[in-house]
Amino acid sequence: MLALLHTSPVHVPVFDALRDEAHPGLELRHHVAAELLDRARREGPETVTDAVRAVLRQAVAEGARAVLCTCSTIGAVAEAAAGRVGVPVLRVDRPMAAAAVAAGPRVVVLAALESTLAPTAALIGEEARIAGRPVQVRTLLVDGAWPRFEGGDTEGYLRLVAEAADAVRDADSIVLAQASMAPARELTKASVPVLASPAPGLAAGAAAACPG
Repeated sequence: MLALLHTSPVHVPVFDALRDEAHPGLELRHHVAAELLDRARREGPETVTDAVRAVLRQAVAEGARAVLCTCSTIGAVAEAAAGRVGVPVLRVDRPMAAAAVAAGPRVVVLAALESTLAPTAALIGEEARIAGRPVQVRTLLVDGAWPRFEGGDTEGYLRLVAEAADAVRDADSIVLAQASMAPARELTKASVPVLASPAPGLAAGAAAACPG
């Protein structure tokens, strides 16, 4: 069984649909803790370390063989806690970051939340060091997008994200830093790869939960 740690309930049907499409038979168990993102935004991601570890331990107690954190803001916190919970703990955006590095050195990161920009840029830098490749990361906040997401205007949210991607110049890839942004890929006319985290992240989680 693969457990997923979300900070918004909107991710539950997204990952269920991806599971049904690409990983039939994989058991998912969702843990939604919106308060973790709220606190991380106010006080910094490190302040939710104990709370994240508690969710991870609960997931393991319920039978999880791996845990996938779908929130980019607290992904590094979740990964760092892996050594104390006894199962692999993955962040959903790591495979996306590796793909961005492979696409070329000029990476543009788009996010609707400012708190997501630095963790995502740091992750891409880490993957570049692992790959031994140079990378130049630019980060852009999509103005006005997050209030639309919080207000339930998903269409408006995704439109703003797509418009921001279309406006990017001098890039080898565009990274959509938050899992909720993924559907904007279908709306963009960008001439470079626009990368999203849910599908490759779930694939990595499935491999960790069901090795071999």
